[in-house]
Amino acid sequence: MLAVFISRVLRRVAQKSARRVLVASRNSSNDATFEIEKCDLHLLEEGPPVTTVLTRAEGLKYYRMMLTVRRMELKADQLYKQKFIRGFCHLCDGQEACCVGLEAGINPSDHLITSYRAHGMCYTRGLSVRSILTELTGRRGGCAKGKGGSMHMYTKNFYGGNGIVGAQGPLGAGIALACKYKGNNEICLTLYGDGAANQGQIAEAFNMAALWKLPCVFICENNLYAMGTSAERAAASTDYYKRGNFIPGLKVDGMDVLCVREATKFAADYCRSGKGPILMELQTYRYHGHSMSDPGVSYRTRDEIQEVRSKRDPIMILQDRMVNSKLATVEELKEIGTEVKKEIDDAAQFAISDPEPRLEELGHHIYSSDSSFEVRGANPWIKFKSVS
Repeated sequence: MLAVFISRVLRRVAQKSARRVLVASRNSSNDATFEIEKCDLHLLEEGPPVTTVLTRAEGLKYYRMMLTVRRMELKADQLYKQKFIRGFCHLCDGQEACCVGLEAGINPSDHLITSYRAHGMCYTRGLSVRSILTELTGRRGGCAKGKGGSMHMYTKNFYGGNGIVGAQGPLGAGIALACKYKGNNEICLTLYGDGAANQGQIAEAFNMAALWKLPCVFICENNLYAMGTSAERAAASTDYYKRGNFIPGLKVDGMDVLCVREATKFAADYCRSGKGPILMELQTYRYHGHSMSDPGVSYRTRDEIQEVRSKRDPIMILQDRMVNSKLATVEELKEIGTEVKKEIDDAAQFAISDPEPRLEELGHHIYSSDSSFEVRGANPWIKFKSVS
């Protein structure tokens, strides 16, 4: 049943993707207009637009960002297999249009919290490739000083990386409550996966957000598999965008960066208008397994993965649009690829050569700003000093 569903979706998206490229029209030397997939709606009379303008500058920026996330995740795979990265590691290659499109649809002052599949969000929120890879190897130059690892990275207005399935749902609602309390016209994007959508705490967060009309965009990244269990086997209803029941929802093509961008702008405007929360389901796909311990082919076939790569790859969709509409040449995009490869290689070299944090730093940064105090170690005779 799942194979039939995926095949049907692939055929439909491939046909529409090809048509969208063909109808692209040059408005000037620096932009082009494209048709994008119409979103399915829940409790909404109107949705995001079905056409959008892409400028040359935007296209090159999105392409570079998506390619960087892809290459960074592939490098993380390599470092993990070389045992420079240990422990949990969940990669997001294949889902690049989600993190890049979401960031393109909000303001830098807005807030974002997500699950443990967070590397792409870390990068689009402003962390450098070097700081991300160095955190993955547990070194002092990492964004969390080598103490957070894959699932716990943070930066301004980005609250992780959360290791407990679905735990970020109530936290995101809390961040949205702070935005409403401060009256700063900011919103919070709260991301979770299709597996976490079945968690009770997600439903509780929906309820409180709707009661208090919080400016929260709940976003389900539906990559079709919760660990190794297909959505059809785990959920009585796979219409995740309707799961909010009393909360309006959108189902979005999560493999198209422009579709994600326009849907995010729509959802952000909805929240800023004071109407309360909204729910987005991003239909996407991960190429790697659930984590590095999962080969990813025991519950799906290699042919299925290859079919998505060949027909729905988010980077190829954007590349084809830009080349066919003459926003960029193949040579320009190859040059970007060369630059990205060098950036990733340099960051990886730093990540494996930077020193590990000193033991005495174990208690540092418990609070963002507080006076120093002692932290008990594994027994009462071991003390660490916490420094903000």
